[in-house]
Amino acid sequence: MPSEIESDHRSTFPVAFAAGAAVVLLLLGGVLLVSRLTRSKGPVGDQHLAFGPAEQAAAERIHFLEPQMARASNYLNQDVTYIAGVVSNDGVATLRDVEVSIEFRDPFNQLILRETRRLFGSSAQPLAGGQRRDFQVAFEYIPEEWNKQYPQIRVIGVLLQ
Repeated sequence: MPSEIESDHRSTFPVAFAAGAAVVLLLLGGVLLVSRLTRSKGPVGDQHLAFGPAEQAAAERIHFLEPQMARASNYLNQDVTYIAGVVSNDGVATLRDVEVSIEFRDPFNQLILRETRRLFGSSAQPLAGGQRRDFQVAFEYIPEEWNKQYPQIRVIGVLLQ
């Protein structure tokens, strides 16, 4: 015959187990909720910039000058390729940011890598009409088939002031 102490222990075990399971489920629900909220809002950099008629007109007046390339090793001894130059706003609209597509090609002129990047960032000063600004974009990986030529840069989005 079970003693009174054993029966008390058996009757509290399901309650403690259920309470622990409820705490774990609440924690998992909280993590999922936070991850969905941050994913749906997302940082501004994850959303593409507008490219309607006004932005397309402004993009026609954006030019890339003084192309430069450099390679360096980072602190993990990985090669990093830097694409740099000057972005020139030859229009009258003030640009808060410019989104570009950077395309690398192989010796047969076939596209081997296309990446989308923003040139200014949220804390940069706007680029008024007639102004120029240096830009630099780093790439940690470019396929070995790259023809080592300066990539093609196309404007695919503009944030007007």
